Amino acid sequence: MIDRMTLEAAIADARIAVLEFDGARAWLDRHARRLLMEPIAAEVWVVDPPLRHVLLVKHRVRGWVPPGGKVEPGETPRAAAVRELGEETGLRGELLAAPAAVAVRSFRADWPPTLSLSYAAIIGRDFPLAGESGQPPKWFPLDETWESAFADDRDRIRAHVRRLAAGRGSWRAELGV
Repeated sequence: MIDRMTLEAAIADARIAVLEFDGARAWLDRHARRLLMEPIAAEVWVVDPPLRHVLLVKHRVRGWVPPGGKVEPGETPRAAAVRELGEETGLRGELLAAPAAVAVRSFRADWPPTLSLSYAAIIGRDFPLAGESGQPPKWFPLDETWESAFADDRDRIRAHVRRLAAGRGSWRAELGV
């Protein structure tokens, strides 16, 4: 069960997310009380500093997806994203201040639609990758197509990268590079 602190952190991040998909904010307004019993998902859209590659993880059912997973009780979505990034890729990185996106989706056939928060990180490709067994991480050129159960993610990630490229100095200043 999701606790009040986790829910409030998710709502706050959903409100300031750069991009919104699937009518997520209106959905959240209608379902916030019910979310105390539903999973909340968090993932990280990791791109390299030249903004040409995205880091994805091979999920056994969903195909190539951003590193991410379920937010645990007592954990903020931001903390869950950082934890999942480390578990699934072996990387540690600082997330950009504003969440990249908020969406609503169902991650499993037996789960109802749930809130999904996407965070962004800029990490060099020279760091070694170390994924979970059976779920290897891999850098993909952003202009390449990858197989995923969530085909819309390609365009969503690319849209966010275009926004980053347009404001290149702001994320560099934020990360101190």
